[in-house]
Amino acid sequence: MLVFFTFVILLALTVTNSKQPFLYWKKSREDWLLDGIGLFFQGTMIPFLQVAIVFQLYQWLLPGASGSLNLYPITAFLLSFVFVDYLYYWNHRLFHSPKLWFIHQVHHTVTEMDVLGTSRNTLWTSFFIVYLWIHPLFLYLLQEPRWYILGISLSSALDLWRHSNFTPKLNSWVYRCLSPWLILPKDHAWHHSEQCIKGNYGANLKFWDIIHGTYYKFDSSPNSLGINNSLSFTRKLFLPF
Repeated sequence: MLVFFTFVILLALTVTNSKQPFLYWKKSREDWLLDGIGLFFQGTMIPFLQVAIVFQLYQWLLPGASGSLNLYPITAFLLSFVFVDYLYYWNHRLFHSPKLWFIHQVHHTVTEMDVLGTSRNTLWTSFFIVYLWIHPLFLYLLQEPRWYILGISLSSALDLWRHSNFTPKLNSWVYRCLSPWLILPKDHAWHHSEQCIKGNYGANLKFWDIIHGTYYKFDSSPNSLGINNSLSFTRKLFLPF
């Protein structure tokens, strides 16, 4: 429910944003289709695959291990929100390597930071994202998975927010509280900038970029977003096939 309400709120704020009242009018039909298909696939099909196939796979590979991991609630939450976040940091860096950039470039064709573009990817990209494989594993192993699921929900909500254009004002108390810890929409906007900087790979926590020297701090937002490409609509959906 947290993810759904976050999506609805960000969508409503974007539609009613007085500074960019015609944001969605500028989206082409192709962009609407790409974003709609991406949201459906990652929001519906991937959770179904996690439960119906990947979870069952672990039952077959690790018989008798269900519920064998007994963690304190806060530890289960940190496992999801911090440890898996670190795995995703490296996952994201690999997407920017020469071998995987060919697929990931589709995500960088978005030209506006808005919540609908969060899931713009090829249909195969989700199979390369660590979340698809690691979350069902821990849900299978954990004796009590509720706090782990809370971490998943919060990460997903932050992912939607990170792809929006609602960064707290630079001198606000919200900015001062969140900026040292979280990757903000402004930080991620520079990752999506026309220059496509090789950094700001983090999902939840800024700490991973800082300790690995890939964090780039900017006080302003980039002037333009999105890479130049000549990919057709079908290639954007089905790369590398």
